[in-house]
Amino acid sequence: MTQERQQLRSEQEQIRIRGDRRPATYDKPRVFVRGIESGEYNLNEQRRKLLDEVPRVFSPKLNFTPNTEASRVFKTEGDHNLLLPDDEPFRSQSLHINLSTAEPGTRNQGHGHQNEAMFFILEGHGWEEHDGQEYPWEAGDAVAVHNDSVHWHVNPTNDWTVAIVMKAKPMWLFLGMHQQGEIGYLPPDVETRGPRVEWTVARRPEDLEGKKKVLKAGDTPWEWTPHSYQRKVAGTGVPIRLKATTAHLHEIPVGSHTGRRWQMADESIYFTEGSGYSLHWDVAVEIDDQFYARVALEPTRWEWKAGDFMWVPQNMVFQHFNTDPAKPAKFLSGSNTAFEWLGYQTVDLEPCPEWQAQHPR
Repeated sequence: MTQERQQLRSEQEQIRIRGDRRPATYDKPRVFVRGIESGEYNLNEQRRKLLDEVPRVFSPKLNFTPNTEASRVFKTEGDHNLLLPDDEPFRSQSLHINLSTAEPGTRNQGHGHQNEAMFFILEGHGWEEHDGQEYPWEAGDAVAVHNDSVHWHVNPTNDWTVAIVMKAKPMWLFLGMHQQGEIGYLPPDVETRGPRVEWTVARRPEDLEGKKKVLKAGDTPWEWTPHSYQRKVAGTGVPIRLKATTAHLHEIPVGSHTGRRWQMADESIYFTEGSGYSLHWDVAVEIDDQFYARVALEPTRWEWKAGDFMWVPQNMVFQHFNTDPAKPAKFLSGSNTAFEWLGYQTVDLEPCPEWQAQHPR
């Protein structure tokens, strides 16, 4: 164990011993779940305003100064929010997404929450401590913070670490799963309660074993699909201890594009390399003897580059194009797996050129 690691371990133990009960506070009340209000039953006008008035691509302000092309020196550490319930303008709360940076030789405040979270490591290496166990990670790993986990994020190195964090936190809170806080929290009426019992008793046994906490680059394959060349890093079929987040890495070759896809789930995309544009065709509903879909004849166009974030709204047909003349476009996409639980599926209306060449009719 390195000297830096021993020092960070000692600090963690000291906090456990003394009980750190400092509550997190905010300059203004934080919105954890956004309400939906209307004076009429039909909400379609609200959707139209959302699609017409809200920008879908923006460049996050990370407060860093360029150092070299491969590394960055950040001025501030912490969370740089990308998608939140209290965003203005509001977009979505199916996922709560932020970029998380950590200064060299630091660890965050130990804490716990009932919702899970996925960290995809973009830069650096370090380790997690979850419920007293260490889980090392490095760039390219997907890290699962499981439900009801007491955890630290630790950067013991001389370089900054950067991760993109995806979590369906608003869904947990909407369901009343509110119990969260810093290490050392005790119920204020603890003297009226019995001895503590391990929380895992409330979880199904199959939830506690057989899934990875850190998914390495070789744990799931890159493969051509009708939509793109992609690797699944979270979601159904991926051996990682996450349930509510579906995430993929994508690559679009030079001069190419993805397939054209219709899906009910909204999708959040962080572009890591290249440049291009996306086409979005809004899908409206016609309500007659059943639900019918009416796809817009003309799409909206959204330009993007490396470092940009894009939100694809719910119930949308979309397609991504690489315009970089020299290198593939690369991005990480994420959506809430609950759409799948509700019975929806993606519909591939047109395959990408590479898939079509491999599967001629």
